[in-house]
Amino acid sequence: MNDITLTREEREAKLEGLGCRRKRVEDIRFTQGKGNYVDDLKLPGMLHGDFVRSPYAHARIKSINKDAALKVPGVLAVLTAEDLKGVNLAWMPTLAGDVQMVLADGKVLFQGQEVAFVVATDRYAADDGVVAVDVEYEALPVLIDPFKALEPDAPVLREDIKDKMDGAHGPRRHPNHIFEWTVGDKELTDAAFSKAEVAIKELISYQRVHPSPLETCQCVCSFDKIKGELTIWGTFQAPHVIRTVVALIAKLPEQKIHVISPDIGGGFGNKVGAYPGYICAAVASIVTGKPVKWVEDRIENLTATSFARDYHMTAEIAATKEGKVTALRVHVLADHGAFDACADPSKWPAGFFNIVTGSYDFPTAYVSVDGIYTNKAPGGVAYRCSFRVTEAAYCIERAMDILAQKLGMDPAELRMKNFIKPEQFPYHSALGWEYDSGDYQTALNKALETVKYEDLRKEQAAKREAFRRGETREIMGVGVCFFTEIVGAGPSKNCDILGIAMFDSCEIRLHPTGAGIARMGTKSQGQGHETTYAQIIASEIGIPAEDITVEEGNTDTAPYGLGTYGSRSTPVAGAAIATAARKIKAKAQMIAAYRLEVHEDDLEWDVDGFRVKGLPEKFMSMKDICWAAYNSVPPGMEPGLEAVSYYDPPNMTYPFGAYVCVMDIDVDTGVYKVRRFYALDDCGTRINPMIIEGQVHGGLTEAFAIAMGQEIRYDETGNVLTGSFMDFFLPTAMETPHWETDYTVTPSPHHPIGAKGVGESPNVGGVPAFSNAVNDAFSFLGSTHIQMPHDFWRNWQAAKRLGVTG
Repeated sequence: MNDITLTREEREAKLEGLGCRRKRVEDIRFTQGKGNYVDDLKLPGMLHGDFVRSPYAHARIKSINKDAALKVPGVLAVLTAEDLKGVNLAWMPTLAGDVQMVLADGKVLFQGQEVAFVVATDRYAADDGVVAVDVEYEALPVLIDPFKALEPDAPVLREDIKDKMDGAHGPRRHPNHIFEWTVGDKELTDAAFSKAEVAIKELISYQRVHPSPLETCQCVCSFDKIKGELTIWGTFQAPHVIRTVVALIAKLPEQKIHVISPDIGGGFGNKVGAYPGYICAAVASIVTGKPVKWVEDRIENLTATSFARDYHMTAEIAATKEGKVTALRVHVLADHGAFDACADPSKWPAGFFNIVTGSYDFPTAYVSVDGIYTNKAPGGVAYRCSFRVTEAAYCIERAMDILAQKLGMDPAELRMKNFIKPEQFPYHSALGWEYDSGDYQTALNKALETVKYEDLRKEQAAKREAFRRGETREIMGVGVCFFTEIVGAGPSKNCDILGIAMFDSCEIRLHPTGAGIARMGTKSQGQGHETTYAQIIASEIGIPAEDITVEEGNTDTAPYGLGTYGSRSTPVAGAAIATAARKIKAKAQMIAAYRLEVHEDDLEWDVDGFRVKGLPEKFMSMKDICWAAYNSVPPGMEPGLEAVSYYDPPNMTYPFGAYVCVMDIDVDTGVYKVRRFYALDDCGTRINPMIIEGQVHGGLTEAFAIAMGQEIRYDETGNVLTGSFMDFFLPTAMETPHWETDYTVTPSPHHPIGAKGVGESPNVGGVPAFSNAVNDAFSFLGSTHIQMPHDFWRNWQAAKRLGVTG
């Protein structure tokens, strides 16, 4: 029975369910250095693998000589593409429907590409072996500029498909062309532009960046020759998908493959796909019969694993003189690198870029995207965003500011004028999405009032006058951003990976003593799943969160799920958790009715158990029901209290937010100071406010890094110029601004608990907020658009171009 001395509020607090600022249970082990990572794994007889990588961005391989390497003490084998061809593993499928070399076959297509895999008794010997492998190259013309990729005389990169003019996503019109993807009504959009009173057109580039998680990609593969079973421990955001990919590539029975993801030190999209290191380690273990570990170093991670962005967007908006938008037209040149290895759902070669209409009521729109090959590392991961949504949000939010500048209108006023109204939800966008819910006006008004927006604009006007008079060398920018994200990739009508629908799963088992375990198909990389998932269960079935163990990452125990990325954990797996819990609750109600000798309909739920309606003293707690489930269930009912749920959502979810950034820039040095950054997010039902704030802080820090410095840069011969943290901007506590967080709540009408997801929103909205602040600062000097990243050097260059440096 329940404790009658506790009030209802005290019983709810004891559960630590939805809305509770419950401390992260994961941190108990992390803060004590007791996390269990892949590189912590040490198996008897374990070997180590390392890659010979290409110094060239484009070259033909004339020969590979292993002789000297095989004489290095400790080196046992050197694998090349020729060796892999013998077992049909020289090429592997990508998530985007392309194929990718596991080891360079005939030629290399980007600097850092894997050429040979050296297997040795320890990592030092493997490294010595790598140095000793002699590869003879014949340099070829290099293609780095995506705008030159489709020119008639451009070097042909993918010789394996040069004559294949049909790709995974339709016709190709050039050997370096991957696909053309279009969406929207072109004729209607063109007609709207022909009648437009005002129109803007701007090339808005989102530079190539990299997720750079704290822990690099790595794995340990161990093949048991007796059982014919392969066990893989790895840094996998989607363990079940990796198992399926390995089964398809290696032709092993899937039930003979065991994939385990232990603790992961950050993912941010970098650990979704399959890398050559996983395949080579598996092959080496099968060949040698011993466990093989592969751990990449930081330079390898930055230069050779999946990049993000590299989208070059020509955006056009048509509008009336009063500022009402009438049409949107966008063309994207998407640089995919040497192979199309984007981690996008199969049917969406440009991800969810068609959310580019943003939060605005565009009557018509048209988008076309051309994917192209270049001599850069392949990829295109959702770096803390949901499949190209960050690019789309950046595009529309910069374009709206450019339109506001042309109209002489305040950017916040322009947004308010064009917002989708609350009464329009569910809203069908011109590019095909059904927005579930939103109240954009309330959110933006709250943001503007909180930051005292009118006062900021008055201060800015006064500073501009002082600048013109030569009294200051500092300019002030106020960046306004309002974004709508699309997350929860899962509806099978829209999303699949390699033909597998993007549902997710949960299995809950309650034990006789009133505790339980929940297993999910997702995998946390720092989001706090062990904490928040237990809170959902606590609220649903009345068992305290501290009595629920959450387990992920083991394909032998977890039900099949599509993993964690694209902010899909709460929108999809969170829903699976709630529906599984409700199945348990329904069975628990039947058990309680039997024990209390009433009909099920005579019971009502009361925090942590069932009470007979009108007889409050007749109550049975969930803890007591758990015990009864194993010794006195109704006749004909199976014992036990457990359930499995596979959730295929009816729609995506659409979190949104209003961000304001205030920045000062010294025109003589380009040095900027982020004076204030305010972020209001609406993620629907809030599970754990403390974890939400942590997610927002982390996402904003990455947005700050991207907008203000991050870029994977290449020289004209394809050398990576930012291949270490000496050159690639990763902000520390010294550079990171102070964040102010706020919220409104607009629950998702179709999600079981009304949650929408929040982990990626701050990256989606933060980048344009920073960029808008910089561009706003320079706008009164005549600048229309300054490309990212906005580091000191580029800010100074912008000032120099405008003729205002000292």
